[in-house]
Amino acid sequence: MIRVDSRTPDQLRPVGIERGWSAQAEGSALINFGNTKVLATASFTPGVPRWLSGSGKGWVTAEYGMLPRSTNERMGRESVKGKIGGRTHEISRLIGRSLRAVIDLDALGENTIVLDCDVLQADGGTRTAAITGAYVALVDAVDWAKRHGHVAEKTQAITDSLQAVSVGIVDGTPLLDLAYVEDVAAETDMNVVVTGRGSFVEVQGTAEGAPFDRDELNSLLDLALLGSRELDRIQREALERN
Repeated sequence: MIRVDSRTPDQLRPVGIERGWSAQAEGSALINFGNTKVLATASFTPGVPRWLSGSGKGWVTAEYGMLPRSTNERMGRESVKGKIGGRTHEISRLIGRSLRAVIDLDALGENTIVLDCDVLQADGGTRTAAITGAYVALVDAVDWAKRHGHVAEKTQAITDSLQAVSVGIVDGTPLLDLAYVEDVAAETDMNVVVTGRGSFVEVQGTAEGAPFDRDELNSLLDLALLGSRELDRIQREALERN
């Protein structure tokens, strides 16, 4: 099939990562998946939630939000409404769970890292872009903590890399990294979070029309693994740049 941007079914959108975008944050990354742009900032603070106090363990959590004009029409700020939406809560928890899969909380000590993921522009795959960018911000925040003596310099707090990508079936064809127009037309759409070693952290898949079978599921997971390997390479290149 011919995609809206002429990509092949197994091709990612152009992906870019700009580290250190925020001068104030201990770690930050501006990431784009095509026209989707997300700013991820990592804030390092001493101390942990009360329920972890005295455990010797650290904590990593995340918050996600979309700016009012990140979409075609302005949406109201949830902070003004006084209520955080269910979708926002779900994605925030997904990002936090995903990042905790690749960090040794014992090695972090009783410190907390909060990842704020703000969608500047949305064109599909905002949660997957947020996770992929937040990993880079997390790495830089841990490095900052080591340089400032908050975490032992030789500690391997980050245990693996982490990527996330969307896949789906559109007009019967499995596709990698769906843009918005593909996402809304998909018979099946899925978000897949993968470690650098190729282990799955989370798979969120839904049939919007006819149920998908095992062969289609395998095709989608294979596409996700293919995309995650490319994202891993892009992350590594970004982290190698000064």
